[in-house]
Amino acid sequence: MKGEKSNTAELSHIDAEGRLRMVDVGEKAVTQREARAEASIVLSRETLQRILDQNMPKGNVFEAARLAGILAAKKTSDLIPLCHPLQPTEIRIDFSAHPEQNQITISSLVKTRDRTGVEMEALVAATTAALTIYDMCKAVERSMTITNVRLNYKSGGKSGTYQRS
Repeated sequence: MKGEKSNTAELSHIDAEGRLRMVDVGEKAVTQREARAEASIVLSRETLQRILDQNMPKGNVFEAARLAGILAAKKTSDLIPLCHPLQPTEIRIDFSAHPEQNQITISSLVKTRDRTGVEMEALVAATTAALTIYDMCKAVERSMTITNVRLNYKSGGKSGTYQRS
């Protein structure tokens, strides 16, 4: 960026010539890795109630979103250019309805035994599940808002454990 000092030696995904590269993780130890992320979708009270009553034109919103989140976590390296392909050992997608806030919170958990973390997989899973809720409900409501996409927890690897406070 203009006015900023560039030191490519400190940037893990840029080589000495300034070209993007995928980091070599071949020498890193295989360890247990886990990440948890969440996203929220704000919608009308009526739409939320229809979801809870399983009365939406496209069918069971939560199960469609759960499956989409699981599939998205498995395909993260196809979507995020510098992510390594991983083999998740567990993927979970859960939903919490908050009628008082007209909101659904989507929580994702991704685990693996690998050389690099699963933070992106957890974030992509939660976000894709939220997008699927939008898609499943857009015939009823188009003003839904996806918000608060964030990493809540990660463990494993050299950087250790992160817990959102």
